[in-house]
This record gives sequence, structure tokens and C-alpha cells, in this order.
Amino acid sequence: MLAAKALVKPSPIPSASFPSSKTQKSPKSHSTIPNLAFSLRRKNPQTLLAAATNSVQEQQNETSANSVTATPGQLRVDILSESLPFIQKFRGKTIVVKYGGPAMKSESLQASVVNDLVLLSCVGLRPILVHGGGPEINQWLKRLNIEATFLDGLRVTDAATMEIVSMVLAGKVNKNLVSLIDRAGAKAVGLCGADGRLITARPAANAAKLGFVGEVARVDPTILHSIVDGGHIPVIASVAADENGQQYNINADTVAGELAAALGAEKLILLTDVAGILEDREDAGSLVKEIDIKGVKKMMSEGKIAGGMIPKVNCCVRSLAQGVRTASIIDGRVPHSLLLEIMTDEGAGTMITG
Repeated sequence: MLAAKALVKPSPIPSASFPSSKTQKSPKSHSTIPNLAFSLRRKNPQTLLAAATNSVQEQQNETSANSVTATPGQLRVDILSESLPFIQKFRGKTIVVKYGGPAMKSESLQASVVNDLVLLSCVGLRPILVHGGGPEINQWLKRLNIEATFLDGLRVTDAATMEIVSMVLAGKVNKNLVSLIDRAGAKAVGLCGADGRLITARPAANAAKLGFVGEVARVDPTILHSIVDGGHIPVIASVAADENGQQYNINADTVAGELAAALGAEKLILLTDVAGILEDREDAGSLVKEIDIKGVKKMMSEGKIAGGMIPKVNCCVRSLAQGVRTASIIDGRVPHSLLLEIMTDEGAGTMITG
């Protein structure tokens, strides 16, 4: 159990420059680059590109002295080989990813997330994507002159708003993600909590004020097993129905956490618009890289975790208590943050352990 917290100051990410032309390689010499994957435990992800760039530069300087220059292909193969231990560790394991925030707004970050999911699937992981779509919902409500109202960070959802939420999440956003994954070379299946009775909803505790905002009453992952076993990536919208068929809008973090628990997932990953859990909320550089349940509960009691981070942390703690091995809150603003979190020791945010 790790109660200690490592604090890391993020560094700016310099641009990398790789060789663009092939150079004849000597049959008596070969290139080596430092082992980036095992250099430090969960180093700040924003330093990874700098580390990679420095390693490449050092390699070029070394080989230049010996009149040998590594080709781009050699560099790619060397770096790819460092991923083997991580591929072996996670191959065949279920990874539940909650997708939202800036990674959903930016086309480049959206492409990064989709490509990461496809790559993970191709190397044998079993990724499951759960998504929200708050900004898109707000846009459609505005078009229809329906005012968006929030209470304690939750969307007040009357009948008219629920109709829009269902149309946007289970329709437009979900099918767009399925299409992007298909175009990237994998096969995706879009569904919402109501499909196959995947999730049975119940009204939230303060439903009188929130309207059709729900909680997860029950999860039946049977339909997901057949989808994943068939080599497809499930893409799940956070809309579900109760026993009577009434639809509810459920927080996507909550849906992801409950699905991860029901599936016995190896890892739950929440993409956010912050670096992770911060020791000092006013200091973006005070990132806590790894912490256990006891540690996060202590931080909450001290008021260091507050606002929108509280439900995310509670979601992670609940999933860990139900058997998920690790849960991570990572920075969705960092390109390829999913690969950084899964394929490196350094990670891309805060990892919470049981």
C-alpha cells in the first residue's frame, strides 16, 4: 500500500526532430538507445517527449562520432521493442476508458484517442470506451432554445432535455466515435446502457430537483463479452433505462467505474482536463503520480481534493473496492495519453491503487 505521494513539476515539451532520410548502416555496427520504458517509475508524462528527443540526440551524437547514423527505421524498432513488456503485461486484459473533456472537443486529440484505442486492440488488449458529450448537448439545447441548468455539477434533466441527451449521446456522438474507430482500422459497436439491459438505472437521490438524472442500479455485462470476444471495441453512451423503460442521464465516470467493476477490468482510466490529482490545487506542477486509497481519502479529508475531482476520485475508489486492479485519472490534453499511461512506467496522470 503506497501512502506516499510523488510530486513532479511538469516541464515544457520541446519539438522533436527525427531524421528524414535513410543512411547506409554498417554491417559491423548497430544502434542502441537508452531504455526509456524502465528509466523511472511514473515520471511526469510531459517530460517523455523531451526524454525521447534527448535520447535520440545522444544516440545521433554517439553514432556520429563513430561515423554511423541510425536510420529512422532503426529508431522506431528500438522504441517499439521497449513496449514488449507492457504488451505482455496487459495482453488479454480489459481496459475501461472514460472519454470526455478536451480530448472530445479537439479533432487532433480525438484522433489521438481513437488511434490509441485501435493500437491497444491490435496488440491484444480489450479496450472498452465509455463516453459523455456535455458540450455537444449544450450546443443542441441552445439551438432548440432550451436553457441548460446545473445543480452541484449535475445537469438538471427535464423530459425535453432528456430527449436531447438521448439523441445526442446515443445517436450523434456515439455513432461518430464508432465511425472514427472503424476508419482507423478496428471494428467498433455502438450502444448505450439500455441496449441488452447492459445497465439498469434508478433515479438519483435528489431526483425531485435533478429530474431524469440517474444512478447505476445494476450491470449485466453479458452483451459486452460477446462483442469483445468477437474482436470489436464497445463504445458506450452513458444513457440507461430503469425497470419501466424510463431513460436516465447518468454521469459517464460513474458508468465507466461500474462497468470496470462488473467486468473485473485490469484498469479504469478517466480522461480529464487536468494533469491529475494535485497536492496543491493552485499549483499545476504538484502532480501526485501514484497514491493508494488511504492516501486519497486523507487528501479529501484535508480538502486537497475538491470540486469536480471528488466524484472522479470516488468513482475510482469504488471500482478498486470492487476488484479493479488500478484506476487512473489522466490528462486528456496530452496527445497519446492512453499509450503513455498503459505502455510506460511513467504514466500520464495519477494512478490510484488498492
